[in-house]
Amino acid sequence: MASSIETSKISGHFRSISLPSRSHPLTTTAEEHLSRLRSSEVASSSSSASQSLGELKSLYDCIDDLLRLPLTPQVLSHLRSPAEESLDVSLTLLDVCGNVREAFSQMKECVQGLKSSLRRRKRGDSNFAVDVEAYINSRKKLNKVISKYSRNLKKEGSKKVSHNEATLSLLTEAGEISVSVFGSLLGFLALTSASTKPRGWSRVSKLLEPKRVSSDGGKETNDVQGLDAIVLSLSSSKDISNQVGDLSKLLEELEASSQEIEDELECIFRRLVKLRVSLLNIVNH
Repeated sequence: MASSIETSKISGHFRSISLPSRSHPLTTTAEEHLSRLRSSEVASSSSSASQSLGELKSLYDCIDDLLRLPLTPQVLSHLRSPAEESLDVSLTLLDVCGNVREAFSQMKECVQGLKSSLRRRKRGDSNFAVDVEAYINSRKKLNKVISKYSRNLKKEGSKKVSHNEATLSLLTEAGEISVSVFGSLLGFLALTSASTKPRGWSRVSKLLEPKRVSSDGGKETNDVQGLDAIVLSLSSSKDISNQVGDLSKLLEELEASSQEIEDELECIFRRLVKLRVSLLNIVNH
């Protein structure tokens, strides 16, 4: 069940220090989470994003259990260099997770601003065209931030480190899949050319359908990008009365899902803090 890492002589006797192998139940469970994360499509919808973040939380819970095994700190302390590499990665992941969480917080503010505009419109004291312009400007500013975060993320994703020891290997793979998930979440919020050009309502209404794959096999616009297209379509329409109800419903759903994702990211951030503390204790042991 365990692979030998080091043999040390104590009081005339030899003691084998070992860590869980790939066959250890905790290692197997962690690899199952990794497998599901690799096959998930984070950016297809809000629900799939939440599901992937749930898997990521469970993965780090499993890794935390591995690091709490009695011999793990002792053995990893003898693998100082790779343990320090994992420590560096943990700091990067904390930074990235915080950035993605901030991006979703800003998206939620964009949605709330548009909701306020619709409420003012009902009272007859809102210039909807001006409020739409404000929404699009906010989205463009957010998109610049997302582009910056994405560039930094690609640099981190290009760094390849491998370890033969099971626990360190899992830490490396967890870091890589985390970068992938965070990158997909940023893509979920990004503006596209399709979502920045006005469309007819017949085209926009299709974005409200639950289907995410087009008839030719291509990916359908996701929830956030669908909202962008709808807002632009309404801004060019003379009579939006019939569409306000659909827009209000979508805004409610997106506000709720953005909050849920933000909360999930907060949970993952706390797990990454716990991971970093554990690795710090091991390296300084």
